[in-house]
Amino acid sequence: MVRLTADLIWKSPHFFNAIKERELDLRGNKIPVIENLGATEDQFDTIDLSDNEIVKLENLPYLTRLGTLLINNNRITRINPNIGEFLPKLHTLVLTNNRLVNLVEIDPLASLPKLQFLSLLDNNITKKPNYRLYVIHKLKSLRVLDFKKVKSKERLEAENLFASEEVEEEAKKESAKTFTPGEVPNVTEVAEEQQNPKVVTPTPEQILAIKAAIVNSQTLEEVARLEKALNSGQIPADFKILNDDNGFKHIKDKDEKMATDSPIASDAEPSNVEEQKDNETETALMEQE
Repeated sequence: MVRLTADLIWKSPHFFNAIKERELDLRGNKIPVIENLGATEDQFDTIDLSDNEIVKLENLPYLTRLGTLLINNNRITRINPNIGEFLPKLHTLVLTNNRLVNLVEIDPLASLPKLQFLSLLDNNITKKPNYRLYVIHKLKSLRVLDFKKVKSKERLEAENLFASEEVEEEAKKESAKTFTPGEVPNVTEVAEEQQNPKVVTPTPEQILAIKAAIVNSQTLEEVARLEKALNSGQIPADFKILNDDNGFKHIKDKDEKMATDSPIASDAEPSNVEEQKDNETETALMEQE
């Protein structure tokens, strides 16, 4: 990843684009965080931050000249609630192919007083119920959404649909509940789940399986781990137990051997004594001959 430094800004291409606006090209640098844009000295009408790895649309300086911000093909999941305070003249925002999921996540864009052109294509938010009407309702000055002109009929429909705050809040809640195929899971929750695996009480079959695994373990570390699970009576949910018939048989044979070791030992001792006496008698007879 590359930091967005003042040096990178000064060395990046800048030119007059097709519509004769002064543009700064920062695309394709694997930039993870927006920073140091004050080094532009507010000299650009358009800034292109496409094809980077930016996660949050925030940390923007006060840029009164900036009218177009291209930030497609990034990883945007969050937008600064006060973005309008820093970009008062922004009229075009391209957020195509990012990671915006729920309707509430575009609410901060309502603070942009001049926003007229917006693209949210290839974000999971576009698959939410009433997505287009909700965006039209929230962004009153919007003229084009996802490269389609906002029609008067849509404005009226959005106004009627979200006539009350209760309906708007319900739409946000419904958006958060609705699962969209391909939706990116919450990284924090996944990490916590991985760090704290659930534990379950072992069944009798699982206890036998653990014993079998102990018998067949190849390292002391594995034996200690299995014995700890057995003694605590709690098995992590990610612990896989195999039904090893050979393992069960080995345990059964071992238990039977332990149960019969003492009698066998006591019987074996007299047998050995008698055999020794026979040997001594035979040796004596050979010497006499």
